[in-house]
Amino acid sequence: MNESSQKKSQLLKAGERLDILKKENIQIIQSPSVFSFSLDAVLLANFASVPSSRKTKIVDFCSGNGAVAFLLTGKTTNPIIGVEIQDRLIDMAKRTVQLNELEDRVSFIQADINEITSEIQPDSVDIITCNPPYFKNIPSSTKNTYSEFTIARHEIKLNLNQLMKKTGQLLKMNGKAYFVHRPDRLLEILDTMRANRLAPKKIQFIYPKAGKEANMILIEAIKDGKEDGLHILPPFYVHDETGEYTKEVKAILFGE
Repeated sequence: MNESSQKKSQLLKAGERLDILKKENIQIIQSPSVFSFSLDAVLLANFASVPSSRKTKIVDFCSGNGAVAFLLTGKTTNPIIGVEIQDRLIDMAKRTVQLNELEDRVSFIQADINEITSEIQPDSVDIITCNPPYFKNIPSSTKNTYSEFTIARHEIKLNLNQLMKKTGQLLKMNGKAYFVHRPDRLLEILDTMRANRLAPKKIQFIYPKAGKEANMILIEAIKDGKEDGLHILPPFYVHDETGEYTKEVKAILFGE
């Protein structure tokens, strides 16, 4: 076993696998039974506008196993801080940092976002990205009790208002935030943003394929931005008529 293979075997735990972020040339640790990132994380990282080299403080909320943070390394030389509350996920993310020797590029804080101002100074962050829990924590929700997957998907630890409140607190004036979410909560998202000094500036609807309803939205907001100037971007299609990824998705995933 060569040194690289030995390092991989030492860093992987039972039930985990290595996947490749091809464009970024990063091997990311995943666990199908606990948490694996999906296309929404990839589209969020692509949507976020981050300076390639100008000094910028970037924070990724609800980091999970770190997918968005690792994807952003392909767009900027600035260090990225991921914030995740769950033990198992933060452990996977930190081992991915070790595996890829990214200690000077990506770091992770295990913290409740509701308490994040004890870890990160208010009014100090230039850019926040977030792939948050999509579903309200209501009794009718179909969910397993507090599994890692459930906490990542449902607003058990963090609801929409709490997320926008902490985003507004951490961002500098004119700092930007980027979110991926579900279209059926769009009005609530926009209202909650505006209540927390976040002015929506760009919205893009993501469609599984032409002729289908949108199943994701990407939103850019600016702290203390003007109320006017909202742009609705062209629709983005994930699959073509044959069921294959569109050329736009292939470009994001593989650099094709």
